[in-house]
Amino acid sequence: MRCPCGSQKLLPQCCGVYLQGLFSAPTAEKLMRSRYVAYCLKNIDYLFNTEHPSHRQPNSRQLITATANHLEWLGLTVLATEAGQSEDKTGVVEFVAVFKEGKSVAQLHERSRFIKENGKWFYTDGDRLPPFQPKKNEPCWCKSGKKFKQCHRKKGSSR
Repeated sequence: MRCPCGSQKLLPQCCGVYLQGLFSAPTAEKLMRSRYVAYCLKNIDYLFNTEHPSHRQPNSRQLITATANHLEWLGLTVLATEAGQSEDKTGVVEFVAVFKEGKSVAQLHERSRFIKENGKWFYTDGDRLPPFQPKKNEPCWCKSGKKFKQCHRKKGSSR
């Protein structure tokens, strides 16, 4: 099985090593990608354990579980990273994650923040951003295989 993170690698040679606890993600981006995969695979423990303890809510595990069970994740695109390398203490990753909720396809466009403590990266929080819109001749964000101009781009609409 190919890794859902979009790397084109096999899951056991990609994010699988992090989800199984064999290694810790070496960068903020790798942690973000592995968290996306954890949502795809409904690995609640990994999601909970990679959220920084100071940012957890009393019901974090329940919220993570509800999200993982309610949405079907369809694709991930990393748009930008700031710091977050193995020698850094903080990092930011901007991404678009496409998901299906019922019969509707939607996107989560977020700028996520990460911190590194004791050699391990943690997700802290993120800012939701307006819907991502590719250029008109680029592939649509919804993973339909169509160009954006032929899919979600409508004249006078940002749907």
